[in-house]
Amino acid sequence: LNRFYSFHFILPFIILLMVFMHLMVLHITGSSNPIHSKMNIYKINFHPYFTIKDLITIIFTFSMFMLINLQLPFMLGDPDNFKMANPMITPIHIKPEWYFLFAYSILRTIPNK
Repeated sequence: LNRFYSFHFILPFIILLMVFMHLMVLHITGSSNPIHSKMNIYKINFHPYFTIKDLITIIFTFSMFMLINLQLPFMLGDPDNFKMANPMITPIHIKPEWYFLFAYSILRTIPNK
């Protein structure tokens, strides 16, 4: 079990190292195309164009995420969570989440006292 755990712990780092080495080889030698033409007419440099595009996408996505979380924090909340609690009465409409429904159905089959 120890070797199996060690293997699964080290494997992602090995894969990450292999991906990094692959990218470095591609960066040094350059990639090829199936017809092996050396035409640079349609070549677009990665750095100014795709880097800026990716940065704009990341900034926009993060901004929208922060806007929704900071301005409308309860937008996706369940409406039942905002009702005033009454410790003397248990609500009838409460049902568990889908991953607890099997246990809930087992409890419902047992008659109450």
